[in-house]
Amino acid sequence: MAYKPTKIGVIGGGSWATAIAKILLSTQETIYWYMRRQDQIDEFKRVSKNPSYLTGLKFDTERIFFTNKINDLVKQVDTIIFATPSPFLKQHLKKLRVPLKDKIIISAIKGIVPEENLIITDYFQQFYNVSRENLAVLAGPCHAEEVALEKLSYLTIACADREKAKALTQVFSNHYIRTSTTEDVTGIEYASVLKNVYAIAAGVCHGLKYGDNFQAVLMSNAIQEMQRFSSAIHPLPRSIDESAYLGDLLVTGYSKFSRNRTFGNMIGKGYSVKTAQIEMEMIAEGYYGVKCIKEINESFHVQMPIMEAVYNILYNRASPVLQIRALTKLMH
Repeated sequence: MAYKPTKIGVIGGGSWATAIAKILLSTQETIYWYMRRQDQIDEFKRVSKNPSYLTGLKFDTERIFFTNKINDLVKQVDTIIFATPSPFLKQHLKKLRVPLKDKIIISAIKGIVPEENLIITDYFQQFYNVSRENLAVLAGPCHAEEVALEKLSYLTIACADREKAKALTQVFSNHYIRTSTTEDVTGIEYASVLKNVYAIAAGVCHGLKYGDNFQAVLMSNAIQEMQRFSSAIHPLPRSIDESAYLGDLLVTGYSKFSRNRTFGNMIGKGYSVKTAQIEMEMIAEGYYGVKCIKEINESFHVQMPIMEAVYNILYNRASPVLQIRALTKLMH
């Protein structure tokens, strides 16, 4: 029987989860929504908006089944969208007692599971017995803040099962969201991690007062680096200039809404990693992602000077000035 998503659950209480819920409620009658904190749910119901993220966005809470119990949500739904920061994924899942293998799992997480160093779909496959055909990824240049404002945005749904990907385009398409599909699940996931790393590099350069001319060269070299890594880790014919790869890199590297660029900018201005993290109050996924990519690349030996520079700055306390200066000599 053809897959048709009817009961969809969202896991996560941040800005991206909130933006996804807004999109879903434009195509679905109701949704299920798990948030870890009951006080956040209570306040959401009281004011009809997320009290912590995208606070200008009003919701019809009569159409949302809230819960802070992950097992209750999983029992109710056929499709689950994970939209939590990657470092916290295991924390949410450790309470899970209901099997996931018969559910459609969509990752909206642009990160890697630390320690295991696995992209999200590989993690669900290995640890939760979810088949490759039941795993999808939501990607593309799509900042939550612009979704909230209904600015025209483009999403890519990656899934090994082409029919499921097509069915999911109906769920995410409305008057301000256009969707396309791909089977390059692994390539899209790694691109989503790497673009955060390169956005930190872009932010560091901005903080060091490098201009737009250099930023353009940095992004050009970053997409080449992304292509080299993607080809090594998952050889497949792919067009790296498509929006899910290049588009997402550009928006994350240039946008004022980019957390990773903001984080890098603070580092470039002289903030310590700890201070920048505390002041931001939001997760910069690239901080965790660069460590994972560095460790994964020890098996592949891909030439990745930008990634190496970001790693050295964040984890080896190397001077941003000296690291970027060394990088400028390798750019072309």
